[in-house]
Amino acid sequence: MKNGLKKMLTNKNTVTILGVLAAVIVLYIGYNWRVSSATNPIEVPYAIKTISAGTKITEADIGTIKVPPAMLKGNPITDAKSVVGKYAMADTVIPVGSLFYSRSVCEAEQLPANIILKYPKGYVLYYMHVDMTTTYSNSIYPGNYIDVYLKAAIKDGNGGESKVTFGKLLQNVKVLAVRDSNGKNVFSNTDENSVPSQLIFAVPQEYYLLLKKAEYLGSFQTQLLPVPTAESLKDTPGELKLSTESLKDFINSHTVYAE
Repeated sequence: MKNGLKKMLTNKNTVTILGVLAAVIVLYIGYNWRVSSATNPIEVPYAIKTISAGTKITEADIGTIKVPPAMLKGNPITDAKSVVGKYAMADTVIPVGSLFYSRSVCEAEQLPANIILKYPKGYVLYYMHVDMTTTYSNSIYPGNYIDVYLKAAIKDGNGGESKVTFGKLLQNVKVLAVRDSNGKNVFSNTDENSVPSQLIFAVPQEYYLLLKKAEYLGSFQTQLLPVPTAESLKDTPGELKLSTESLKDFINSHTVYAE
C-alpha cells in the first residue's frame, strides 16, 4: 500500500491534479473570507443628534448602527470610544444620523477658540510675533514650555556705539497655540506646511504689561524671543515667573506708568 501511495504521489498527473485542487480550495476559502469581510455588518458609531461646530462629543450624542464594511467610505471612525471626548471641527456641523469621520472631529487643542478656555483667571493672553527661525523651524508646539528672552541695543552715555543686552525675562511660559498669518492653527493640517506667525500664551497682567512695553521700545531695537525648554517633560512643571529684575527695571525706566 505504501508503494502504491508513493507511486501515486510521484506521478506528475496526480501531483498536478492535487495542486489544482489545493489552489481551488485556497481561492474558495479566500473568496469566501473576502465576501464575508465585506458583507458581514460591523457596529459603528453615529450622531443621534446634530452636533454643532466646536461642541464636545459625549456618550449621550452617540448611537451605534451595523453597517456592511463595503459601504463605509471616506475614513469613518469605527470605534465609539475614540469619538467620546473629542470635538466637532470648528468648520464642521455633524448632522443627525451621520457617521463620524476623522476629518470632522478633533482634540480640544485643535479648536481655534480653545485657548480662551485654557488659562488661569486673572491672566491675559499675549501674542508673540515669530517666524520659522525664531520657532526653531516650527519646533515649538502647543503645550511646550518656553523662556522669553529680551534683546535690546543700548547706547552708552557718551553717545558712542550701541551695546547689545540679551537676557532671560520670563521663564516657564506654557504655549497655548501656534498660529499662522491667517490665524489658523499651524498644526491642524500638516499637509499645508503652515508657517508660524504667532505664539500665544497667557501671563499675569503685570508680565503682560511688561512684554507690551518691551515691544514699543523702538529706539532700543528691542526683540522678544522664545527659547524652548524641557519643562513640559517634568511631572510638575515650574511656575511661570520673572527671571531677572534688572531687565524689568530697564523696561520700566524707559516707559511711563499709566494709572
